Amino acid sequence: MHVLTLSGVAGGYGEADILKGVDLVVAPGEIVTVAGTNGAGKSTMLKALMGLLPRMRGEVVWEGQALGASPTETRLAAGIAYVPQIANVFPRLTVLENLLVVQGVPGVRQRAQEMVAAFPVLQPLLGRMAGSLSGGERQQLAFARALMSKPRLVCLDEPTAALSPIMAKSIFAHIARLPALGASVLMVEQRARDALAISHRGYILDQGRVALEGPAATLLDDPRAVELYLGHAA
Repeated sequence: MHVLTLSGVAGGYGEADILKGVDLVVAPGEIVTVAGTNGAGKSTMLKALMGLLPRMRGEVVWEGQALGASPTETRLAAGIAYVPQIANVFPRLTVLENLLVVQGVPGVRQRAQEMVAAFPVLQPLLGRMAGSLSGGERQQLAFARALMSKPRLVCLDEPTAALSPIMAKSIFAHIARLPALGASVLMVEQRARDALAISHRGYILDQGRVALEGPAATLLDDPRAVELYLGHAA
């Protein structure tokens, strides 16, 4: 059974639809990448999934149950985590406080220790203000915060935005580990080639619709995907 199914998801912020009928699935243990040009609707799709889109049609089904108009907090409590592109940590709290502030986590201090073990770069930074971290450190803290509640799906919005190529490579390596830590991954990413390289399957959005979908390796070799959306390999 799929953990997540989007069926005919459409909608936007004003009168015009940004999403125009998106169908998508994520299976347990999968990493799924959604790519496409700027303005294709990728981040809007994640907001629709998380109940953050003001106007939406279609259906979001989580582990067999339709979410309907349930609020964001209900979706988070059900096991869906969301790491936005920006504002994904509390800059005026320490690294440790960012982990401990996550609500509804039994044995929160023990869980925080587990997350520091999973992301050891955080260990010497626990007393540092999160706002002082580098981009790569901040993203690892954001991943650790998202995993605190033991979600079964983590949604990532442009996780390598504004990072150097070297740091982006490191972040992709951490994303590749997330299924082993218990979470499937739905990732929106501009570095589409690198994202698909660690993914099981992919979708390419164009003007609010799915233009192409399939196994990640197939999309990387698809001439249409390469020419229109992915670009040629360096």
